[in-house]
Amino acid sequence: MEVEASSASESNWLNVGTTIPVRNVQALASSAADELTADKIERYIQPDIDAHAVLAERSGDIPILDLGKLLNAETGEAEGAKLRFACEEWGFFQLVNHGVPDEIIAGVKRDTEKFFQLPLDVKNAYAQRPGDLQGYGQAFVQSNDQKLDWGDLLGLLTQPPQARDMSYWPSQPHTFRNSIEEYSSELMKVADSIVASIAKTLDYDPELMADKNVVQTFRMSYYPQCSSTPEKVLGFSPHSDGSFLTILLEVNSVQGLQIKWHGAWIPVKPRRDALLVNVGDLLEIMTNGKYKSIEHRVTVNAYKERLSISSFHVPKLDAIIMPIVSIMEEKVLYKKTNVEEYARRYMSNKLDGKRALDHAKISGI
Repeated sequence: MEVEASSASESNWLNVGTTIPVRNVQALASSAADELTADKIERYIQPDIDAHAVLAERSGDIPILDLGKLLNAETGEAEGAKLRFACEEWGFFQLVNHGVPDEIIAGVKRDTEKFFQLPLDVKNAYAQRPGDLQGYGQAFVQSNDQKLDWGDLLGLLTQPPQARDMSYWPSQPHTFRNSIEEYSSELMKVADSIVASIAKTLDYDPELMADKNVVQTFRMSYYPQCSSTPEKVLGFSPHSDGSFLTILLEVNSVQGLQIKWHGAWIPVKPRRDALLVNVGDLLEIMTNGKYKSIEHRVTVNAYKERLSISSFHVPKLDAIIMPIVSIMEEKVLYKKTNVEEYARRYMSNKLDGKRALDHAKISGI
């Protein structure tokens, strides 16, 4: 289903993205070694990249959930307990048996790779316009002196269909739009199932969760290899997600994502049979901090490019998110938060850990 233009309010909140143009990283990475002078890569060098330990041996500890078992009457309770643990202790989990057909996943992976292989002038036909987070380019660039991330992206507003701006949707490769449409629709079903399962783990009235999966945006990310200083640059700076829920598809199974757990970075090993799901800031607010929105970052590889597709699921934009607390809880930790206002605050600042979420906390707590 295609919509040629949008006047829907859902699209307006994305007009807060990159405001300062930066050079295409893919083109920079492909430059000859003698062209990668110190001044060209200096803005990508991250001085605090080694501030916390990396515990590769803990990568196997990230929980694995089975969506089929979650939805099954006989196994749902036991799998729900695993879901509760994953959201409380990790904020991330691998989701297997998710129900997205293999051919749809194969198609969106193929077309994502083909898009980023296109000549730069073709990709630039879908370039971000000033102040807009949709399109091809970079994100969260707010000043001429901030450190930059070693990656390019294509951002799309995918749901609801009437809010799409098709001028940003590439027509090359020719199957791209159909692949995104099919994958987007399948992920909405997956997200609905996860949100309903989360409600059960919290003993929430299902009606409270009915509007939590309304808006969906895609970030298709390309992280080029960095042959010169891979240990000093990041594909994406440390941050938590300003969503309710995020679902990640690893396109080419190159490792790079790391999550922050008990003060250390834990590498995430890609699984070909899984989608990676994480708690967003808005879900942390709603659960009064029970379920954790975890900082994560992306490292880069010296020899291989990495590609991924992040799907951000957000409530309707005029919704108010507020902590749901029991009479046993002593403190409310977060303010009532308007979804659109939170999204604008989140995307109009450079990435900085969980700084955006700090604004939603009640002062003095």
